[in-house]
Amino acid sequence: MGFYFREVQRFRQIWGWLIVLSIAALMWYMAFQQLILGLPPGNNPAPDSLLVALWLIIGIGMPVFMGSCRLITEVREDGLYVRFAPFHRNFHRYGFDEIAEYELRTFRPVLHYGGWGIRYGSRGMAYTMSGKRGVQLVLKSGKNLLIGSRRADELRRAMDNLFRS
Repeated sequence: MGFYFREVQRFRQIWGWLIVLSIAALMWYMAFQQLILGLPPGNNPAPDSLLVALWLIIGIGMPVFMGSCRLITEVREDGLYVRFAPFHRNFHRYGFDEIAEYELRTFRPVLHYGGWGIRYGSRGMAYTMSGKRGVQLVLKSGKNLLIGSRRADELRRAMDNLFRS
């Protein structure tokens, strides 16, 4: 089955990358100082085994994890499919028969949902990666779902073509 719209978004906020990479760089520096040069930082250094574990988790794991995060949105013949990797192994399907209505929406990620990612807020659930635009779904169950998109107009047009037919 083909798709009529496909978008893959990655984490693009420079400030977020700066924070993660700064913390990772500090971890690399501390590990290098203690494990390679034999100069433990501070008066009460962590044991080497703990430092190696922290280096693996923070120095390597955090940047790799952040780089692997992506929001994949597809419009297919039978509905809207969303996958937020690496949290979802498979796509979540929202069939056109489950959707009561939808509209383009501009939102404020931090104010309305507490940030980006898979979020739950006073306005319902949201899948967002970056930006402030998306398509707001109202499901027949009464639940609200926002799908953030850097190409929100194209997403809505693809849904229009299939939803209205």
